[in-house]
This record gives sequence, structure tokens and C-alpha cells, in this order.
Amino acid sequence: MFEKIANIFRIPDLRKRVLFTLGLLAVYRLGAHIPTPGINADLLAQFFNQNSGSALGLVDLFSGGNLRKLTVFALGIMPYITASIIFQLLTVIYEPLAKLQKEGELGRRKITQWTRYVTVLLAIIQSSAIAVSLTGTQTGAPMVTISHYLFVPLCVLTLTTGTAFIMWLGEQITERGIGNGMSLLIFTGIVVGLPKGIEELYVKIRDAAWGPFTPIAAIILVAGMIAVVAFIVFVEKSERRIPVQYAKRIVGRKMMGGQSTHLPLKVNSGGVMPVIFASSILSVPQLFGGINWFGTPLRETSFMGPILRNIAPSEPMYELVFIVAIIFFAYFYISIVFRPDDIADNMRKYGGFIPGIRPGNRTRDFINDVLTRITLVGAGYLIIISIIPTLLISGIHFNHLPLIGQAFDHLPSWTTNGLGVNFYFGGTSLLIVVGVAMDTVQQIESQLIMRHYDGFTPKSGRIRGRKSW
Repeated sequence: MFEKIANIFRIPDLRKRVLFTLGLLAVYRLGAHIPTPGINADLLAQFFNQNSGSALGLVDLFSGGNLRKLTVFALGIMPYITASIIFQLLTVIYEPLAKLQKEGELGRRKITQWTRYVTVLLAIIQSSAIAVSLTGTQTGAPMVTISHYLFVPLCVLTLTTGTAFIMWLGEQITERGIGNGMSLLIFTGIVVGLPKGIEELYVKIRDAAWGPFTPIAAIILVAGMIAVVAFIVFVEKSERRIPVQYAKRIVGRKMMGGQSTHLPLKVNSGGVMPVIFASSILSVPQLFGGINWFGTPLRETSFMGPILRNIAPSEPMYELVFIVAIIFFAYFYISIVFRPDDIADNMRKYGGFIPGIRPGNRTRDFINDVLTRITLVGAGYLIIISIIPTLLISGIHFNHLPLIGQAFDHLPSWTTNGLGVNFYFGGTSLLIVVGVAMDTVQQIESQLIMRHYDGFTPKSGRIRGRKSW
């Protein structure tokens, strides 16, 4: 293994790419220590600790803890993700944008440019909401240490500029480094929190936070973490292989074709994108819940208050909407990246067919049916992985359901209140870390094999990554 890692630095081009990627990631982490002027960092950290179970926790995860400290990179890449969701939806329902996407590299560049503009606009909106919320937060002491009229524009300018810079960092890593830039930024933001998560677990074990059950709970927790990682790797590499036969053709004086191959359909083609999409959409109401409405925060008004409380994380309604959103975005994402019509047409053009299935529309329908079934399995896998952190942190508050809520009071307390364990040990974070790691290793391995070096695995080329940011 050490010899294979050393091969990376023996290749000048690959060495430059790896060092360039590490350098920009170091710049990204440097920004995590530059706070926004005029904020009381201690009170802000206290505020986040009191609201750790809210949607702010997930946004803080994707920002690498920058939102908790309100650094210049506090918004992270969430505005960019949201802008990408908007344009991917528009390419399906807005025909001129769909035609522009089909124009090749020029069309994609134009859409990317518009995505950047929308990212900046969303960053302005989100930073304005955060600034106004902080100026109106009642914590017994001023959250903002300077004039509110000066803090709001300063905060908006700082956070928007930081978001634009993060977007530039991600694009530079993708073009001149190794791996997908946006995915690596999320990966970095999560990994830096792992030591803290390990420390929290150690403290709970040392202090016997779960009573006599603490040693057994710790063993189960570690075993569960390993099982989740193995489960993620297994599903991410799983695929449904459809056999394809190519008929023999005579081209000039040569006999062409006649070979058998297969069409690989990944069980989870969308990777973690459906989870990120669903999380970013559901986090919007919570982010804007602190905005004052005639002197009263929206989450405390008579009309919006009950709605925001019911769609808060760990509430049954939130989890139900979250599950439905994951299923929707799983099918939506696969409909964008995978076109059965194009595959069926290309197979017919080159003399390929699926044994027992007629070329053309029958082949398209068959591929679409198979894709529909395995996507449902992939969505179920994402739901299971995403529910794990909720159970670990705060549980699902079934006891808040009207009429039947009292029936859940007799269940073990961890089902409705959670175990209070940080979700670095499971769920969405591990899904992102494992997926991005597999994708990056695959790209490095491809570079090594292309230059006649051995890859990381005994059978090089067997690792398959996932499509992501």
C-alpha cells in the first residue's frame, strides 16, 4: 500500500494535482477561523447548542462547523446546491433551458454561469435572514456587539463573498485537482468534526452517561458504525447488470460485432444527492423562522408557529416529508442522468439488443422498468441511512402526535428522545464521507492505471465511485 501511495508522487502531473487539491482544502479550513465582525461568538455557540436538534445542525454539518462560529464561510456550499436544484428542475419543465443543455459544452457553460448568479442571489437572501435573525435573537445578552444597522450589511457582504469564494475553490479543485471539488469541500467539513465526535463518545463512556448499560451501548454503537460503513460500501458498489448481445456485421471485408456485454445499472445512481436536496429544501423554513414579523419571530406567531414546529427535525411530519422528498429526488435525479430512450436508440444503431426483448420501444420500456425498481430500492437505502442519525441524536417524537401520542409514552425513552450521540457516527455524514472517498480513490486509481502503474486494489479498476458534486 505504501508503495502504491508513493507512486502518486512519482508522477509529476498527478503529484501537482494532489498537492493543489490539498492546498485549496487548507485554504478552505483557514477560512473556518476567520469570524464575521460584530458577533458574540460565545453566545452564538450557546445558541447552537440549545438548537442542536434543529435544521441548523444539518446546515452546520455541511458548512464544516462554520455556521456555528459564523465565519466568513458560514453558508458553505448550500446556496450552490440549492441553485443547482433549481436549474435541474427547470431543465425538465422549461423547454428552452432543456434545449440549451443539449447544445454541448457551450450550453453547459451558460447554465453554469447562470447557476453562479443564482448562487450569489441565494447567498444574499440567506445571509440577510441570518443577520436579521441574530439581531432579533433574545438570549439575555446582545448577540451582536455592534450597531444593528452596521452589522446587517456587513454580515451580508461577508457571507456572500465567502460563498462566492467557496464556489470558486470547488470549481478550481474539479478542473485542476483530483476529485469533485464541491464533494471534497463537504467531505472536509465533515471529517474535521470526527475527532470531536470521538471525544464526545469517550466522555459519555467515561462518565457512564447511559448508566450500567454504557459498556454494552458503546460496543453496539461502534459495531453499528462499522456495519453502516460496510452497508454503504456494499450498496454503493451494487448494480443490476442487463445482458446485451451485439449482432455480427460485415464491414468491408471484416466481421464486426458478435460479442456479449452487459448494461450496468447502479442501485444508487444518485449517490447522496437526493438526501442533500431534500435536506436543503426542508432547512429553508427553519432558517427563516427567526425573522421578526412585526416584532415577533415567525416561529412564535400564531399562524406560522404551529406549522414550523410540526416540520421541525425529529417531528413525525418532518420525517414523513423528508422520506417522501428523498424518494422524489431519487427518481428525479435518475431521470436527469439516465435516459432509457438514448440507450435504446444507441443499442439499435450499433446492432445491440437485450436477449428476449425487441429493440426500440420494448427495450426502452424494459430498461425503464428495471430502473424504476432498483431506484426504489436505492431510495429505501437512503431513507434507512438518513434515519439513523435522527434516532441517535433526538429520536422521533411520536409522542407529539395528536390523539395517539400518549400510546408512545410507554416505549423506551431512546425511541422518542434519542441517545444524545453525535451523528458523525452514522447516517448522512458517513454516506457522504464513504461516497466521496470511493469517488476520489477511483479517480486517482484511473490516473495511475493510465500511466501503467498499479492501482490501490488487487484488481485495479474494480472500485466504482458515485456521481456527486
